[in-house]
Amino acid sequence: MNHASERKFGTKIPEAVILNEIATATEAKDLRFVRVRNRVPPVSILRPGIRKPATLFLPALLLLTACRPHDFPQYPPNYREYAYVTNGISGTVTVLDVVDVRVDREIQTGQNPVAVIAGTTRNEVYVVNSGAADGRGTVSVINAENNSVAATIPVHRQPVSVDLDPTDALAYVANSGSNNISIVDLKLRREIAAIGVGDEPVAARISPDGKSLVVANRRGNSVTIVDPKARRVRAVFEGCPGASSIVVLPDSSKAFVACSAGHQVMSVALARPIADPPEPDRLETLMDVGRGPVYLALKPDGGEFFSCNSLSNSISEASTPTNDVSGAILMGDDPVYGLVSRDNSLIYVSDSRSQEVTIYAIDDGRRAGSIHVGNGPSAMAFSAAGHLLFVVDSGSSDVAVVRTSSRSLFTPLFTLLPTGRGPNAIVDKAFKVP
Repeated sequence: MNHASERKFGTKIPEAVILNEIATATEAKDLRFVRVRNRVPPVSILRPGIRKPATLFLPALLLLTACRPHDFPQYPPNYREYAYVTNGISGTVTVLDVVDVRVDREIQTGQNPVAVIAGTTRNEVYVVNSGAADGRGTVSVINAENNSVAATIPVHRQPVSVDLDPTDALAYVANSGSNNISIVDLKLRREIAAIGVGDEPVAARISPDGKSLVVANRRGNSVTIVDPKARRVRAVFEGCPGASSIVVLPDSSKAFVACSAGHQVMSVALARPIADPPEPDRLETLMDVGRGPVYLALKPDGGEFFSCNSLSNSISEASTPTNDVSGAILMGDDPVYGLVSRDNSLIYVSDSRSQEVTIYAIDDGRRAGSIHVGNGPSAMAFSAAGHLLFVVDSGSSDVAVVRTSSRSLFTPLFTLLPTGRGPNAIVDKAFKVP
């Protein structure tokens, strides 16, 4: 450490000097102390824009930033990574620079943005703007290379979710106010078809093989299966009150839909037309979980999913091959979102009526602790390398940045970054420029 190596052991170091070194090291990303700046920053690096007494966070800051360069990847010069946060009240998207861990800019999109997804084959991000209650919504296309709006595509009334086909050629937008699904050609930048489904579709998910589109109809209490190639409804399954969140297995064999107005999850075996004999879409069972299952989180290996039970303050763990539910685990107050680590070992659960994210160790079958974040934590996303977890705090209009690799005795919260008003969704996008 540059300055520490020049001082004698036991010499008292002014706090202003230490804070300057910490702020500079944070901006440098490699977490080493570098040259001292000329003045003390007027704000805390734990919460930009908020003045804090210097001594209050000094021990935590020293531990937070002290000589742990392996916690942050080293990137090549042409590497870019951003997190995009939709701000429903502001009508904007906040762009976070993940490499420098800072706010990059705020982009004006459309009225009431509510969902966002990143392309995998294009350096583009797609934002669903729900619009006015009696008007049509739009999809904003953001060019990730310069973070500007490249196109705005009209759809139907109150779109609320979007998914992309495996090639990024088409987007499927659920229009809750029009009871249909818009199929959008992303190259042509326009809607090319609309498929009628059930009452108030709130989610649409395409299977990884691109052969099944699963739609959750919240007010219709049903699940619609669409053949995306033929652009027609293939099957409808009733009896899922408040149908909402959907997960589809990596092998495209099954879909699970949360019945959020009840206490069950619907399991549907998806059609296999090339089987001998051909197998149609089939309702397997309704799985009992906790009350108010509002979100399903699938393990990356597809072996299990977790139901976030809002009204039971719990999560339920379920086996996807057998449809068996192993039980419920108490979380915090109103769990509404879950995210499983890429190694399948942990699930992070945001408790929206609190300031906590609860961690559950899957293999150990126990709660592994909690992380204090902002008010009303909801949606979450990992960075591309998985070393950071971004937590959208809807109540305090910020994003908590959490170091998932931290072994600190203190909280792994790294910083809080401000957003626009009413943040509600987030996605991470990483790429290299020529």
